[in-house]
Amino acid sequence: MKIAQIAPLYESVPPKFYGGTERVVSYLTEELVRMGHDVTLFASGDSITEARLCGHGAKALRLDDKCSDQLIHHFLLLEKVFRLAESFDILHFHVDYLHFPLSRRCGGAQLTTLHGRLDLPELVPLYEEYREMPVVSISQAQRTPLRGANWLATVHHGLPDGLFPFYPETGGYLAFLGRISPEKRLDRAIEIAVRSGLPLKIAAKVDQADRQYFETAIRPLLAHPLVDYLGEIGDRDKADFLGRALALLFPIDWQEPFGLVMIEAMACGTPVIAWRLGSVPEVMREGVSGFVVDSLEEAVQAVKNIARIDRSACRRYFDERFSAKRMAEDYLAAYGRLLTSGKVQAKRLAN
Repeated sequence: MKIAQIAPLYESVPPKFYGGTERVVSYLTEELVRMGHDVTLFASGDSITEARLCGHGAKALRLDDKCSDQLIHHFLLLEKVFRLAESFDILHFHVDYLHFPLSRRCGGAQLTTLHGRLDLPELVPLYEEYREMPVVSISQAQRTPLRGANWLATVHHGLPDGLFPFYPETGGYLAFLGRISPEKRLDRAIEIAVRSGLPLKIAAKVDQADRQYFETAIRPLLAHPLVDYLGEIGDRDKADFLGRALALLFPIDWQEPFGLVMIEAMACGTPVIAWRLGSVPEVMREGVSGFVVDSLEEAVQAVKNIARIDRSACRRYFDERFSAKRMAEDYLAAYGRLLTSGKVQAKRLAN
């Protein structure tokens, strides 16, 4: 099958540092290539892939200090995609709704994985207008604000075999990994660690949009002797950071669409303590991959009980549910449904 994967340009594929969407696009692309499919990746020019790379620009936009308008680059990327659209059996978009007007007018088999939050009121009329666009959710919970969208499938993220080694021995610290923003609630993680009397290691980036929040609400908390702020880390250091942790804290305060860091921790055998919001109940298995909590008190108690989690069972749960192979197979099934429905529609029009 000839497949085009169209990634955002904010980060390379895979990202050098933080970047959930581009990381998942990389895992999917490489797995499809491994399965023998003819894949073209549309992404930033510094992306690395075994697929055919159709690169745009010299590097990811987040690393380009000279870029003043990121939207322009995405428009130019989409122009490349639709110029070549007839070369592919499937166009798989990961750029939200940017391509919808072009997709409506160009036809062909295409789908869009929605990677971000959908609980924004402005999205409701948008998806009502483009109700024919086939979209894929990354969790059932993600669909809640847009029940009327044209949902084709739900495909949970997956990780490649061997990417994260299993760490059988538990470490002595709690971990927080990701992005520092109000909805990620690093302040909660710090309070959990302080109440538990355990060190907290923080590996996280601060976007410019969250800089003021970081300076006013978070930076003062980093002075506590139990808190160790490492800054943003890359893939090379992530496995060791997660694998040697006693537990990953995921104290979110929003409707998380998926939470890739949860399955990254599980792959290492490291249990997760996560708030019962968004995708968390879908991704977690209570008492196997960690604990799902509703309050700070429950989170502190979960830390006390974390030794009850069998790290081998946590890893087995990951293997059963969150492999890149399973993710790719789920997408191939969605592609097949699209192609079949397209042939049926073409036959009806011909008659």
